[in-house]
Amino acid sequence: MVLAIGFFYLRPIIPFLQSQRAQASAANKQKAIESLQSSTEFAKNLAAAALERTSKAVEYDPGYYDLPYPGGDLPSHKGVSTDLVVRSYRAVGVDLQKLVHEDMSAHFRLYPQLWERKGPDRNIDHRRVPNLQRYFSRFGKVLENSHSLDDYEIGDVVTWNLPYGAAEQAGGHIGIVVPGPGARSNEKWVVHNIGSGPEWEDKLFDYEIAGHFRFEPLSGTMTAAADSKAGATLSTSP
Repeated sequence: MVLAIGFFYLRPIIPFLQSQRAQASAANKQKAIESLQSSTEFAKNLAAAALERTSKAVEYDPGYYDLPYPGGDLPSHKGVSTDLVVRSYRAVGVDLQKLVHEDMSAHFRLYPQLWERKGPDRNIDHRRVPNLQRYFSRFGKVLENSHSLDDYEIGDVVTWNLPYGAAEQAGGHIGIVVPGPGARSNEKWVVHNIGSGPEWEDKLFDYEIAGHFRFEPLSGTMTAAADSKAGATLSTSP
């Protein structure tokens, strides 16, 4: 009886989800990427990089890794929401691992003291939502956490508080604003990884917005990802 009632109420939702997935097709994705890449605007290039991440199969893995520096990354098939943002920025020449580590090294006490650390850690600091929020608030624009689509631009970074027992509930969630697919290209969607790998979804207002930022670094602060043959090593350290 309970299952029958649940199915009855879910029936209208199922076609909606199927329609959203159909619109976010590979063809529509490629068109959106090409359109964004043709722009000279940093924010649109960032959005294109984020959309490209949705073609990658990524296992949700919040584990601590020993990373090369700078330009260090987990194995490409692993990561969480912060890794998606870091990889997207790195694709357009901005190494958040390096930038966050440098700022935390100089101003450690200005960052959230949530992990009982006595100093910065270049392996994990840039992979924590509260740290990215603080960095973006220091070096980017802090914007209103509104529920009006007009207040959001392509390439904006948004953080959320998740209201249920999701993997990232304790540390927050983060994603990048991108255009919607096809005929919905004037809408504001997001690319994020909430546990099933990078996804392109109409979920900007599905969760409580915790932060809204616009971070477009000056050319002098942009650093291409360092080529390194050293791979990340999984560690048991915190």
